[in-house]
Amino acid sequence: MEGEFTGKEVYRQHFDPKEFLKLHVPFGSGSLAVRERGYAFILEKLHKAFLLDGIQGETLIDIGSGPSIHQLLSACESFQEIIATDFLEQNREEMQKWLKKDPEAFDWTLMVKYVCQLEGDREKWMEKEEKLRKTIKQVLKCDVTQTNPLDPLVLQPVSCVLSTYCLESACEDLPTYRSALKNVGSLVQAGGHLIFVVALRGTYYMVGQHKFSCIYLEPKMVEEAVKEAGFGIVCFETLDMNFTQDLADVQGVGFLVAQKHNEA
Repeated sequence: MEGEFTGKEVYRQHFDPKEFLKLHVPFGSGSLAVRERGYAFILEKLHKAFLLDGIQGETLIDIGSGPSIHQLLSACESFQEIIATDFLEQNREEMQKWLKKDPEAFDWTLMVKYVCQLEGDREKWMEKEEKLRKTIKQVLKCDVTQTNPLDPLVLQPVSCVLSTYCLESACEDLPTYRSALKNVGSLVQAGGHLIFVVALRGTYYMVGQHKFSCIYLEPKMVEEAVKEAGFGIVCFETLDMNFTQDLADVQGVGFLVAQKHNEA
């Protein structure tokens, strides 16, 4: 599998959400690990976008949620409804475990407390968890390579679409990435927002013993694809990172906010 694109069937067979969370989400260990710095950056930028800059609305769709809920902790304060989505059944099942308070669900407590601290009250973390559980109304299958990523469901465009480390893993090359971005962008209503967290300058990440590919992206490539999809860039901030080889070869993370142009 060295150097090869890891397609849908490889993900179905080999992507283990528990291994992914164990390896990539060490938040709260007390160290300044690269992974922890990356998550802190993302959580702080999401807090700013939703609660300080005022991106809000009725419905937010999270494309490629994976087995994770951290990216939605600030969003639940600004949207009445969140629709979580992922291509893999095992990831959707893992999220459902957390939503149903399954004893085997991943423990997000430390990350929830971090977000609550950003909001001014670290001790309201249990209230935050309950609010997020009530705000996530659906967990759906998605495929960003389809013109309608939520096919066969057809939803009205929403006020915000969020996506974290999804398209770069799902797409084999830059043309496919540009096409997928247009597909995802079609879910946003005119004047609505697209928020991307992007892995930069990398080609793979590890989950257990399995290597999963991602396409190499420079910030300019992302910006051009977003503009081509009909959006104006509001902000794009980056953080340089250096992972160990047993995790990934990604060299940075980008946080992008874009607004869809009003239709003529």
